[in-house]
Amino acid sequence: MARIKQLSKNLINQIAAGEVIERPMSVVKELVENSVDAGATKISVEINNDCRDIRVADNGSGIHPDDIMLAFSKHATSKIENSDDLYAIKTLGFRGEALASIISIAKVTCITRTKDFDNGFKVECADSEVKKSQTGCAVGTIMNVKDLFYNIPARLKFLKNPRTEFSYIQELIQSLALINTHVAFELKNNDKTILKTNGLGNLLNTIKDLYSKDTASHLKEVFKTDELSGLKISGYVSTPDYTRSSKKYNIFINSRTVKCPIFQKAIDTAYKNLIAKGKYPFVVLNLELPPTDVDVNVHPTKKEVRYKNTNQIFSFIYAGVDMALSNYVERQATESLNVIDFTPTQAEQKTSEDVYVSDLPLKKPVQDVFLKPVRDIPTKPSYTPQTSERTYQEPQQTKQQSFINHAEIQEVEPEENIIGQYAKTYILIEKEDGLEIVDQHIADERYIYEKLKAQKEIASQILFISDVIEVTPTEAQLIRNNKDKFEHFGFEIEVLNDKEVTFKKVPQLLSRVNTKEILSDILENLDGDIAGLEEHILITTSCKAAVKAHQELSLFQMQELIKKWRKCEKPYTCPHGRPISKLIPHKQIAGFFERNK
Repeated sequence: MARIKQLSKNLINQIAAGEVIERPMSVVKELVENSVDAGATKISVEINNDCRDIRVADNGSGIHPDDIMLAFSKHATSKIENSDDLYAIKTLGFRGEALASIISIAKVTCITRTKDFDNGFKVECADSEVKKSQTGCAVGTIMNVKDLFYNIPARLKFLKNPRTEFSYIQELIQSLALINTHVAFELKNNDKTILKTNGLGNLLNTIKDLYSKDTASHLKEVFKTDELSGLKISGYVSTPDYTRSSKKYNIFINSRTVKCPIFQKAIDTAYKNLIAKGKYPFVVLNLELPPTDVDVNVHPTKKEVRYKNTNQIFSFIYAGVDMALSNYVERQATESLNVIDFTPTQAEQKTSEDVYVSDLPLKKPVQDVFLKPVRDIPTKPSYTPQTSERTYQEPQQTKQQSFINHAEIQEVEPEENIIGQYAKTYILIEKEDGLEIVDQHIADERYIYEKLKAQKEIASQILFISDVIEVTPTEAQLIRNNKDKFEHFGFEIEVLNDKEVTFKKVPQLLSRVNTKEILSDILENLDGDIAGLEEHILITTSCKAAVKAHQELSLFQMQELIKKWRKCEKPYTCPHGRPISKLIPHKQIAGFFERNK
């Protein structure tokens, strides 16, 4: 065995760089995060020479002249002072390894100036050696990295092609721009501007800048707080009918980009039975929690985190996303009252078919609204679907003063401007902003699904005659073990033996559906997911009970079907994840016929 000897400073830094600097994107990440921590409001990133030349310029606070040499040394940082700070990290960087690692594998020039000095300083670094000189420059910092991995040919050899490496950089800048909306980002590749944000502090506008107006138009706001535990989640998620083929969620914890399986699982659970398999929503979410409740000091990249209370975090994220998909957004309390204002965004009715909530802004104090006598409320026409007539009802006067009961206030349901039925499958509706096409089967299926899911007991129909259905011994045992689950949804199945079963009861909605077809669908769709049996029963029941495709409907039937669908909490997709409706804007139609000229 060879004798033990001390490694050189440069070799030590190169070894450490293997953990911190994996590829060009890692360099950009460390430098841009330093710019954000320095309070920059403008950050420009330029990439050249197949991603081996990187320039990051900002208008941040700059580096103090006395700290410049120290900034490029190992384990030197301005972001923490003692071990206690590791449990309350509020900056993106804190290890003090980045600059020392970068100068060991690239040629670096740093030009920086603080507002307290008239002149700036230029620092030239190569092979971990640092030279400093005075120069003129604006307040802020410019980092020029040249010939990345010039002295580590093995690392250079295993880099992917320049397009792939740049895609990693672009994805990083997009992520940082989404969480730092107050910063104006610019990314250039070979002198061509790839993306640019305005830095005005509006997340929705930033999404438009980075993606498209179409993406922004399909988003639901997420906002939920828990003052007791100090939790807050905010951002946007896409409606279930707007999905992507790649699972790239923009998720942040205390404004830090992370890869968190708990976070992702909570989002996936909220979208379960709303989107098709292999499709994923667009997500931009930031979870804020006390720094002492999360550990970000797990890995050098700082993308992995650990929570003090994992179950609480999962439930909180799930609840926030589920509320948004149910058309509810929690608003901050007013100054006078600790009130949560739930604002419907599409369907006003949420709890039952008989409750209607106005979307008019609340202009008076909450106490005044609830204490207003019923007799002072102007009467409104009520609509009775059974007779299709409008009648006026006078409020009854009582000796004692009555107060508003929101469940008793009913607004007139607007009639849909239904054009007709296409292919006996799709309902065509004229809207103010375009032509809406609704799949009648999927819309009805969503309504029935939510209605059944909300019911504690589902009415059953006794079958005096039922076919004997052949099953496998495994399926027979599955039915025996889950008899209570089938009964909960209105089914009573008798197991005759290990190969035969028969139905005694079925839900009234399915009284005309072939029992063999029902059971086959339930068992075939399980795919080994025994835990999801109840959900499969519910989905199958909804699908079989819904109006079928190619079924002719009268205008009244179409009106009733659409009204019921509009009341759904999540009226975007069926339980299988198929989209329910499609809106074709007037401009698009007019453009096809060249009427926009």
